[in-house]
Amino acid sequence: MRVAVDIVIFTIQSGSLRVLLVRRKIAPFEGKFALPGGFVHEDEGLEDAALRELEEETGVGDVYLEQLYSFGTPSRDPRGRVISVSYFALISPDRTLQAGSDAAEAQWQEMQKLPPLAFDHGAILEYALERLRNKLEYTTVGFQLLPEKFTLPDLQGVYEAILDKKLDKRNFRRKIAQLKILKPLKEFQQTGRRPAQLFRFVAGKFEKLKDKGILFPF
Repeated sequence: MRVAVDIVIFTIQSGSLRVLLVRRKIAPFEGKFALPGGFVHEDEGLEDAALRELEEETGVGDVYLEQLYSFGTPSRDPRGRVISVSYFALISPDRTLQAGSDAAEAQWQEMQKLPPLAFDHGAILEYALERLRNKLEYTTVGFQLLPEKFTLPDLQGVYEAILDKKLDKRNFRRKIAQLKILKPLKEFQQTGRRPAQLFRFVAGKFEKLKDKGILFPF
C-alpha cells in the first residue's frame, strides 16, 4: 500500500469559483486533468509532501494548507492500493502557474465547467466544495479571497461564487451591517455610474462573534 496527497486549490476569477488543475503527461490517465498531487516520500511528512507536489506541478508555493479528508476506495488508483490524504487552500488568482514534473500544464478551471477528472478527483472536489461552503458560516474564508480593501459588491460576489447562487443585494448588505465586522473607509472605487465605498475586514470583531456562537446568516 502507498500513500499519496492531493491538493484542492480554490480561487475566484472573473466572478466564478475556480480550481487549480494539472493535465497529466504520464500514465495512468495520461492527458486527463487532475488535482495536483503525488506519492509521499519515505522521509517526509504529509503536508511537506503536499507542498512539494504543489510546487513541482504548478509552480505555486508558500500556501497555507488545511487537511481535508482521506480517500481510500480500493479501486481509486489502477496502479494498486493507494490511500490519498487531501488538502485544500484558497489563494489569489494572480499567482504564477508553471507546470513541471509529471504535469503537462497547470491552469484554473471553472467549477461549473469541469472536464472529466482522473482517479476519484471529482469526488474529492465535491467534498472540498462542501467544506468550503460550510466554512462560510463560521470562518473568515470569504475574506481570504478579497484584497485588504474591498467594496460590498466584491464581498457579495465572493459569497455568490462559492454558493453558486444569487443573493438579494439589500438583504445581504443588511445582514453584513448587523454583524459589524467591516470598517468603512474614506476611500472609494470607481465602479459604473458612481463610486463604491471601500471597506476593511475587522478580524477582532469577528472573533468576538465566533466566541458568542454567532454565524454568518447566508
